[in-house]
Amino acid sequence: MVDIVIIGGCGHVGLPLGLAFARAGKKVVAVDNSTQRVAMANEGVMPFADEGADELLPQVLASGNFRATTDPNVISDAEVVITVIGTPLDEHLNPRFEVYKDLIDEDRSHLRSGQLLILRSTVYPGTTERMAKALVTEGFDIDVAFCPERVAEGFALKEIAALPQIISGCNERAQRRAEELFKGLTPWIIPLEPLAAELAKLYNNSWRYIQFAVANQFYMIANDYGIDFYKIHQAMTDRYPRAREFPRAGFAAGPCLFKDTMQLSCFNNNALFLGHAAMLVNEGLPNYIVRRARQRFDLSKMTVGILGMTFKADSDDGRDSLSFKLKKSLMVECREVLCSDPFLPDPAFTPLEETIARSDVLFIGAPHTMYKSMDFGSKPVIDIWNATKNGMTII
Repeated sequence: MVDIVIIGGCGHVGLPLGLAFARAGKKVVAVDNSTQRVAMANEGVMPFADEGADELLPQVLASGNFRATTDPNVISDAEVVITVIGTPLDEHLNPRFEVYKDLIDEDRSHLRSGQLLILRSTVYPGTTERMAKALVTEGFDIDVAFCPERVAEGFALKEIAALPQIISGCNERAQRRAEELFKGLTPWIIPLEPLAAELAKLYNNSWRYIQFAVANQFYMIANDYGIDFYKIHQAMTDRYPRAREFPRAGFAAGPCLFKDTMQLSCFNNNALFLGHAAMLVNEGLPNYIVRRARQRFDLSKMTVGILGMTFKADSDDGRDSLSFKLKKSLMVECREVLCSDPFLPDPAFTPLEETIARSDVLFIGAPHTMYKSMDFGSKPVIDIWNATKNGMTII
């Protein structure tokens, strides 16, 4: 007996969700094409960091409520199938619409009438209803719903239960079944029609991306005039409620914000001008930092080190991290570039102590908490995040 199968169930979205449902008493199987992640999950070892998951995974394995497999045949055994496959971008920054057609083609023999199919990752607007129609065309009587994840990576397990769940079914039965399912995780349900739910997810991520771009643009203006951006930030936000959500400067990266902003732009006939401007600011920040550093240092004669290669603080996820873009820009300018990250294993990286010792200049690529207490002596540190004890570096 299987209550829920999660396709892509050992990744950053699927695994915390599966653990949450297993904790709530559901029989969950995570299907994943990574034999390494499946083996780790079945051994009770999290493949990535997520608060509370290290303790919960062994518990739900022992209870029999959770297991992982690479075998897709288990899909047909489940009452509920949740897919966490998102819509990636192609080389022209357009959504790859064929992803969900591929899903139907690959899993046609495993799906069966009577199931509830839930799309969980971000999708291009209109995808949920197109999926429902495509399944009808294929002869299936399957309820289809879109229930987007909106959690912060690293805190997914915690936020699944703490945040409201947006639920959108393609018919009344799908809506009812999806709401009943997620009420087992949280009492806060927000019903929306599918297109509205798809836009809500894209709006959330595009809004964050644009907010970060505003902060980064303001940072560059302040820096160009030799002013500490964070002194301005403090003045703006200190006991001033209308500015309390104003973010700090830094790399706006990761697998969602940029991608979802471009999806929304494509949906709006490539006329999301704020999104395009945000992309130019955020994606241009690494090059800006290198250009300013080149004016201050003779980088061609220097070994430089990048501390932090993940896309956010205290994370082990390097996907789409702009620290790697910073590395590429520095490799053009510098004698040698060293990289270090305590959370991201990579044979090409050097240990933290070696990176610091060998570098003439250090760049903070990700604002890991540990850097706040470190003493770099007299060594120059380029810190746009305000992540070190000496604060932001004006360059």
